Amino acid sequence: MDSVSALREPLRKVVGDRTAKVLADHLDLHTVGDLLHHYPRRYAERGELTRLADLPLDEHVTVVARVAKAEKKTYNHGRGVRLEVQVTDGSGTLTLVFFNKAAHFHHTKLVPGSRGMFAGKVTVFNRARQLAHPDYQLLDDESGQDARDAVDAFAGKLLPLYPACKQIASWQIAQCAQTVLDSIDWTDVADPLPERLRERRALAALPEAIEKVHRPSTKADIAAARDRLKWDEAFVLQVALARRRAADASLPAVARVPRADGLLAAFDAELPFTLTDGQRMVSGEIFADLATEHPMHRLLQGEVGSGKTLVALRAMLAVVDSGGQAALLAPTEVLAQQHHRSITEMMGELAEAGMLGGSDLGTKVVLLTGSMGAAARRAALLDLVTGEAGIVIGTHALIEDKVAFHDLGLVVVDEQHRFGVEQRDALRGKGKQPPHLLVITATPIPRTVAMTVFGDLETSVLDQLPAGRSPIASHVVPAKDKPHFLSRAWERVREEAEGGHQAYVVCPRIGDEEEAEGAKGAKGARKKADADGPDAPDDAERRPALAVLEVAEQLAEGPLEGLRVEALHGRMAPDAKDDVMRRFSAGEVDVLVATTVIEVGVNVPNATVMVIMDADRFGVSQLHQLRGRVGRGSAPGLCLLVTEAPEASPARPRLNAVAATLDGFELSRVDLEQRREGDVLGQAQSGTRSSLRMLAVIDDVEVIEAAREEAAALVAEDPELAAHPDLLTALDALLDASREGYLEKG
Repeated sequence: MDSVSALREPLRKVVGDRTAKVLADHLDLHTVGDLLHHYPRRYAERGELTRLADLPLDEHVTVVARVAKAEKKTYNHGRGVRLEVQVTDGSGTLTLVFFNKAAHFHHTKLVPGSRGMFAGKVTVFNRARQLAHPDYQLLDDESGQDARDAVDAFAGKLLPLYPACKQIASWQIAQCAQTVLDSIDWTDVADPLPERLRERRALAALPEAIEKVHRPSTKADIAAARDRLKWDEAFVLQVALARRRAADASLPAVARVPRADGLLAAFDAELPFTLTDGQRMVSGEIFADLATEHPMHRLLQGEVGSGKTLVALRAMLAVVDSGGQAALLAPTEVLAQQHHRSITEMMGELAEAGMLGGSDLGTKVVLLTGSMGAAARRAALLDLVTGEAGIVIGTHALIEDKVAFHDLGLVVVDEQHRFGVEQRDALRGKGKQPPHLLVITATPIPRTVAMTVFGDLETSVLDQLPAGRSPIASHVVPAKDKPHFLSRAWERVREEAEGGHQAYVVCPRIGDEEEAEGAKGAKGARKKADADGPDAPDDAERRPALAVLEVAEQLAEGPLEGLRVEALHGRMAPDAKDDVMRRFSAGEVDVLVATTVIEVGVNVPNATVMVIMDADRFGVSQLHQLRGRVGRGSAPGLCLLVTEAPEASPARPRLNAVAATLDGFELSRVDLEQRREGDVLGQAQSGTRSSLRMLAVIDDVEVIEAAREEAAALVAEDPELAAHPDLLTALDALLDASREGYLEKG
């Protein structure tokens, strides 16, 4: 095999057609390189040899013993087969047990009188100690040096355990890995890390690292292999991002500088509050980028309620000031309408150019969504193409071919993770020259994630809340264990409403015709359970999630009778949604029962209570987002996380973490650790199989930061990587066409 093809050799040529098909169909492993980069998730230790008389419970042991008897038995009315093998070493006895196919297979090998080494975890069944499905090796020569060597080698061995599936077991994957390692010629295989970097960082060569990760002799071997392979992933990705940054820096763009006495200055003069130091600093970074003649690529992230929308609006006004247009891309119609409403309210007469009472300095702010009527849509499109509208706010409808701009200077993407790559790229392509790009993420993310996912963007962080923001108290309400807690929750909602405030009640599901669909089978209903987007996994055995329509009706007729209760969800007609939100904002609705359509952007300072039903069905970041809808005024906020999950369930630590802190950056760390996301690029972003198998973006801070520095220096010195052909080969292999496209589209 040559340097390019060695790792691209089809697996079927090495492990056979049948096994290769299983690996391809169920684990997405197609080539030699795919399999060698399918690393063990952990290693079982066989441990030192142990006498049967001294076996400790719940520990991995290795014993040398002779088979005394082996017997097959049936269970489950004859449908299952169990092989029980009793072994002895003179000091005691131990039972080995195998089930079904394994029972038939091992019955022919473990015959009475045979002697071998057996390794596994000691458990107790029917008061007898046993090893279930142990690893073993039979010893032919009972007394010679070869047998003693075999015992030593077997007992001290680290067993790699691979991510597997029902169709192929870990031990079968291990056999395939051994076969591949025996067949590959490493002589000319490309090593992506430059030799100088390997020496400077004391990293193992690639063949040595691959060998050690699959065939470790010691724990030190595993550590050395992991150190090296983490660097491969971090460095190749950071080189791709560094090249993207360098390419962006060379593109032409129109510098956008606000006029001293223009729209931005007029807006700032009308603000009824003072900008925070954080907002001033971040705005300064953005204005400096906009003033350059290459496109800004900046990520703006920060705490819920830190004023990201205000900072983005000031950037849009600066662009309009300089003669350009700005587009704000929102993920839902509810959010687009809310942005349009809040921006026009903030701008006042400055948003009414050409209208009676409008300011001479002002501009038009238009809304464009897919459900608009034909006449309103035509008017909006005309305002865009003539340049009358300096600011447009819309959903994916902005991306359609017939939408044309007079001079698109800035694209603001709100909640990036909800958009497909192609959608963002299509909007950026509508400028005469590449427009500036500002990405707002409403969920704070750790620095290492920002460097790994958004590594081609400069990052601005808002971590200071505006003055006057009230603290939010958060509590878990265990509805099943303590039903009186839930009763008290509704009393608190009533107290707030009677005190002149308002409340949100959030449910995971809409209800209504979903029920009819769900009647076809519980499984189908559960698939529909997350209609507007909870991101925590649902348990197949649980009842369907609570639904907006049912909960709204139950509350209006029960604990909240007499209060003005309304429902809001994504299936309502746009005008109806807008009407409900307007009346809620105006204080004409006491309690809004909604799906997660109110997750981001909704700003009603008078709302003080957030009750999240079935809170265990939401992810940490989503709960934090939802909670951020309250406490936005002068009155303190209250968030109640209602759950039926028992204290011992995995969901409760997640809810307790949200209740314990308001620090979104800390919660994002908890979220990532609990999900164990190995690849933060994620299938949702790129549609491809994970490329980060060894690197953990939460744990490997130092590796990511060091790799970023090394990559930036190397790309600055050699932008085309002319002196690093092996690195180019690795970029081609690890960042395939669609993932490269994802990076290119930012």
